[in-house]
Amino acid sequence: MNITIIGSGYVGLVTGACLAELGNNVFCLDVDQRKIDILNNGEVPIYEPGLKEIIQRNRAAGRLQFSTDVAASVAHGDVQFIAVGTPPDEDGSADLQYVVAAARNIGRHMTGYKVIVDKSTVPVGTGEKVHAAIAAVLQERPDAGASFTVVSNPEFLKEGAAVDDFMRPDRIVIGVDDDEAGRQAKELMRELYAPLNRNHERVLYMDVRSAEFTKYAANAMLATRISFMNEMANLADRLQVDIEHVRKGIGSDPRIGFSFLYSGTGYGGSCFPKDVQALVRTAAEYGQDLQILGAVEAVNDRQKAILVEKIVARLGQDLSGRHFALWGLAFKPNTDDMRAAPSRVIIRALLERGASVTAYDPISMEEAQRVIALDLEDLAPAQRRIRYAEQAMDALDGADALVIATEWKQFKSPDFAALKDALSQPLIFDGRNLYEPAAMRKLGIEYLAVGRA
Repeated sequence: MNITIIGSGYVGLVTGACLAELGNNVFCLDVDQRKIDILNNGEVPIYEPGLKEIIQRNRAAGRLQFSTDVAASVAHGDVQFIAVGTPPDEDGSADLQYVVAAARNIGRHMTGYKVIVDKSTVPVGTGEKVHAAIAAVLQERPDAGASFTVVSNPEFLKEGAAVDDFMRPDRIVIGVDDDEAGRQAKELMRELYAPLNRNHERVLYMDVRSAEFTKYAANAMLATRISFMNEMANLADRLQVDIEHVRKGIGSDPRIGFSFLYSGTGYGGSCFPKDVQALVRTAAEYGQDLQILGAVEAVNDRQKAILVEKIVARLGQDLSGRHFALWGLAFKPNTDDMRAAPSRVIIRALLERGASVTAYDPISMEEAQRVIALDLEDLAPAQRRIRYAEQAMDALDGADALVIATEWKQFKSPDFAALKDALSQPLIFDGRNLYEPAAMRKLGIEYLAVGRA
């Protein structure tokens, strides 16, 4: 099948590459010439395990191409996926300008029948806006002979495991209207996803608005579990309770399960923060106050500073002359995504209190340096006391303490003897609960984690 992906960011790139891997002919469009040049030179502008190899293999096979040519992209695909960004607006609502612009471009160039698929995470009612935008443009082209159906097909991809999530999905949600045009689109989508349904049916069909809402509700539930567990962890610290025992105790209940019950420094990334905000904003437009999600967001904002609170409680408000090693910059392992990463909050807070920081991350160093430089532009040059190490152990030299912000695998079993020798004092502030407190005590390391009293 001929497929067009509009937007070659995280979702669009993974979707396009994986659909090409399934044997489709995929045309990936983006307005960013620099990004297209990177892709056409065999490189990938984001880090996602396994993605680069799939892209290179399918480019070589002629099933995957990248371009900025809008007319060619519309002509290519029987199915047009809109996978552009939906960043939060000033009021927290999803900014749909790029989605609507993509829809209008399709309308300007399309002929014949097209299935228009909203792959971006969008508020309820966006399918209707996309339909209206295309229809308005087609009214100006009465001789185009074009018709179309709008479908919602939200993504459920975890950064760091996106390729596997796409190729082995637990569900595929397709929202399509139950009319003649909708049934035609449904058959095309069924054919497209048939290779992923051979073992058992994974597709859930529903109306467009329900599909749009499903994505937001799913992310809101996961964010709620994280914030709930972080509140329990903070209380556990006060009650001298080990939150790991509690996690195992409640997670063993099949009605609860273990997923997303790890306490730490809060969630980040491109999805949970903006999707919770957008859902709260959507509810407000309909006169409803989502009190639980408001609390989820407030808890997460506070949680990003939890390690700083522990550092201040142990070392004092004035950290002048103190030096910290920081392990982990990306918001989670197996990605270079720095969006809403807790490390950014931690670094700024330490620098503002007079400390200096040496940071290390296995993957996100280049992106982190770019983002953090922007974060610190308003600080005086003398306050921008941050540098970056080439290796994890190099960051420790002479540091007063180690701060852990991301749970990369390579941080889980370090050489603790060397770690202890490198630090000026054996002190770890762990925002991801990587180590056992009893084991750290035996090693003579003071260990302050989240909820591990």
